Amino acid sequence: MTTAMHAPRSLARKSVLAAAVVVLLAGLTACGNKESKPGQALASVNGEEITFLQLNEELQRAGVQAAQQEAASKQILESLIDRQLLLNEAAKEKLDRDPKVMQAIERAKALIIAQAYIQKLIGTPTKPGKAEVEEYYQKNPQFFANRKQLLMHQLVLATNSLTPEVKATIDNAKTLDEVAGWLDAHQVKYNRGQQARTTAELPPELSRQLLSMAKGQLFIIREGERSVLITIAEIKDAPVSPEAAAPQIEQYLLNKKNKDTADAEVKRLRAVAKIEYLNKAKAPAAASAPAASAAPAAASAAASAPASTPADDATARGVAGLK
Repeated sequence: MTTAMHAPRSLARKSVLAAAVVVLLAGLTACGNKESKPGQALASVNGEEITFLQLNEELQRAGVQAAQQEAASKQILESLIDRQLLLNEAAKEKLDRDPKVMQAIERAKALIIAQAYIQKLIGTPTKPGKAEVEEYYQKNPQFFANRKQLLMHQLVLATNSLTPEVKATIDNAKTLDEVAGWLDAHQVKYNRGQQARTTAELPPELSRQLLSMAKGQLFIIREGERSVLITIAEIKDAPVSPEAAAPQIEQYLLNKKNKDTADAEVKRLRAVAKIEYLNKAKAPAAASAPAASAAPAAASAAASAPASTPADDATARGVAGLK
């Protein structure tokens, strides 16, 4: 019997040593001045200067390793020149005055300032203790000690191809090959492949359902415009040791703490603020209990768990983890 399931991705910024950038600047500066000052120009594009501060900011955003800074900085400088050329042309066409562009600039400005406040609120992060990490490991065996790996064979087809006839064929089929043969005979387009996923990557409820299914059982996951017909070919143990899991758990707990701090601050600010919904037709159904999505996007960006988070992120991805 076919089982149908329905379900609806922060880059850590690394510090760049100022001394290394200063050394690099000496190689990039044509004037030969050995003492580099903040704001010193590295290039001029039709009279518009590109400075040391701009290059340093881009290096920090890219998280470039010290050993790669020289090569990366040359590339980034060229990218900054390209960007300035485009900016100049956009200004000539007065695109900076376009209402949509102005609105996007204001939105970006608001997010940056809000994120700066959250970062100041969070302050210097405190690394989780060993006992805290061990506790999380013990309480979540499905992600670590008891982790399983599932090898799944799949057929991917357009959701609008799931006609009653196709559904009936899937319901009556015993193997994926049988369905593929029928689709070939009736010229229904599909792609064939396989995926390996662990129980740490899948939402807990989905993992439980998959682990309870008989080997070879067919089931469908609908993902918008596409649907995936899947059968489990193999399930095997894939445990993660406490030592291997520790760095991931530390990062997860740190990010969770930051997110909790940001959420608590937003809740506090809402409690003391006077918020009026002026357009009643578009106001939330329960203004006194706003959805979590009402929190500033900057707070989520600053404090959300990384893509490798064992629990929360896997749940958020839902069946998208099977793509």
